[in-house]
Amino acid sequence: MTTALLVAALLMGFFGSPHCLGMCGGLVTAFGLSMKDASPAKRRALVATYHLGRLSSYALLGLIAGLIGTTVLAPLMMGNSMPRILLGLVLVFVGVTMLGAPFLNKLERFGMRFWQYLSPLRQKVFPLNTFPRALTAGLLWGFLPCGLVYGALLIAVVAHNPLNGAALMFVFGLGTIPMLVATHETVGWLRDKIGRFRLRQLNGAVMVISGLAVAVVPMVMSSMHGGHDMSNMHGDHMQMSDSEMMDMPMDADMDHSSHHMMPADDTSHQGMDHSMHDMSDASMDMNHHEHSETMEHAQ
Repeated sequence: MTTALLVAALLMGFFGSPHCLGMCGGLVTAFGLSMKDASPAKRRALVATYHLGRLSSYALLGLIAGLIGTTVLAPLMMGNSMPRILLGLVLVFVGVTMLGAPFLNKLERFGMRFWQYLSPLRQKVFPLNTFPRALTAGLLWGFLPCGLVYGALLIAVVAHNPLNGAALMFVFGLGTIPMLVATHETVGWLRDKIGRFRLRQLNGAVMVISGLAVAVVPMVMSSMHGGHDMSNMHGDHMQMSDSEMMDMPMDADMDHSSHHMMPADDTSHQGMDHSMHDMSDASMDMNHHEHSETMEHAQ
């Protein structure tokens, strides 16, 4: 898992926390009222305990999601680029959801049924005056239906590793803590800043762009690189072919010319030898004739 994916999960939890506060605000108020008799130090410890339980539930859900991705999806996507493409599509889907698309509303309604099923168990943890109760409340709180949580779980599924899925969901939960533990004044300030600067929408747009980059850019680069390599290979093949076409006839012509020139050279050489031989014979005849005339004159 890359650090960028963990950072994306952290920012997703932080910028989406105003939505979480809208759903979890009642629980936060109920937890606070149930600890009114505890000392400030114990109250802080109890708050930390039930948030630890909540993050533990998120990590457990992430572990299950990663296990599903490993056992169901991974065997179908070995040796190809589908894991990267699927991760990119999930990031785009979650980003569009953060921009306001109600894609996960039906899933939230389905989760609400399970949450109501846990109602008898939830009532037994109040008041949160002990650490076991606080931890149990946090564990149950992690199953509160939330579209943002479901979006993070989709990312955990495509992490293709149970431990990576658990780590991603734990970091996502960390991002939601500042809004949920802040005082009333601080909560108002955070909600105002996140809403005024549209930080949730900005984070959603960043996730959409990141998802498109993860899914599309490597394919485009691979296609361009592959085309460039094929062009170079084709060019090299054409250059080699041209060279061979030029070299082969030249060598053949040279060999052919040499083959035809050799007999001509031998013939001319033999002709020159015959000419030299004839000239030598003629010279000897002339000398013999002169010698004969000299002998006759002397007589």
